[in-house]
Amino acid sequence: MKKILFIAALLAPFITVAQKKTPKSYDLIVGSYTKGTAQGISVYRFYTESGRLAYLSQVPTSNPSYLCVSANNKFVYAVNEDGKDGGVTSFSFEPKNGILTQINKQPSQGADPCYISVDKDMRHAFVANYSSGNLTVLPINKDGSLGAVVQNLQDAGTGPKTDRQEGPHVHTAFLSPDEKYLLYSDLGTDKINHTRHRSPEAQPLTPLPEDLTTLAPGSGPRHLDFTPDHKYVYVIAELSASVTAYEYHGGKMKQIQNITMLPAGFNGTSGAADIHVSADGKFVYASNRGTANDIVVYAIDPNSGKLTYVDRAYVMGTGPRNFVIDPTGRFLLVANQTSDNIVVFKRDVNTGRISNTGIQTKVGNPVCLKFAPVE
Repeated sequence: MKKILFIAALLAPFITVAQKKTPKSYDLIVGSYTKGTAQGISVYRFYTESGRLAYLSQVPTSNPSYLCVSANNKFVYAVNEDGKDGGVTSFSFEPKNGILTQINKQPSQGADPCYISVDKDMRHAFVANYSSGNLTVLPINKDGSLGAVVQNLQDAGTGPKTDRQEGPHVHTAFLSPDEKYLLYSDLGTDKINHTRHRSPEAQPLTPLPEDLTTLAPGSGPRHLDFTPDHKYVYVIAELSASVTAYEYHGGKMKQIQNITMLPAGFNGTSGAADIHVSADGKFVYASNRGTANDIVVYAIDPNSGKLTYVDRAYVMGTGPRNFVIDPTGRFLLVANQTSDNIVVFKRDVNTGRISNTGIQTKVGNPVCLKFAPVE
């Protein structure tokens, strides 16, 4: 017993230090369309104990509609959704004061880039170009700057909804959790493209057409997310306002369920947008725009991966294009594009339900939210 107490006494200081390092605040990095009042990317301090936000800084850049933060927290990458003149911009990032400084900008070699991701090794950035329907790859230099495009995967085809699916529309570029694969959705052709990812190679992606995942015609797949155990992946379809659940193994997806996001008798307009799995792997959250303007909550069956409807919450605004769950899991923040506000919801970690805290901040055309630890 004395030996156990002695060891515990030795470990106590280290346990205390670890607890003190748990962040109580994060930087919330906000991408906005700059056609209105927003000038570019803004940064807010988010306090995890209260859910409150405090403005820190802004950096001008054109239409940064999607962002990603590097694994080392030192760089931020943004698309510039500027039609045929689409680009990608790199920024150095100082988390303590929330300051972004532009490093350089490169053409995305596609029209209307709308999504960007970066591998953990910081070798490449992957960009989904919506209007031109192609995925491009840009190398990342040691100083965080971007090189010119080194790989271009052009999609082809159409879908049955001619007003939205007249051609390919690549909407996401999502690395699998082990980064052995990259999946990219095509809203225009109702499919998820699979590629093999090898980080050290100059052209890191190898298409795997035999692993192509096809969704229901006219559904329009948009974003996706994995469960923490990597067993399941969930795809949100914009045009059908539905979520499709898949078993996932070795880059392959097997459909197990399709569930609507709309309530019975709904006769308004819909436009599903974003989807996230909670860090505890128990719940899926999905946003819907149009006249719905809500976040739908589903519970995940841990044995089958199938979803059960839990609740829906009005977003206190319009156009919830993007949202994010804070790193503590206690809050969910929604970017309402057309009502120019970011709304903070309290999240019940046991039931998955969210409730309005009354906290919100005005931001012009917010469309992307990313968290970064302050230290």
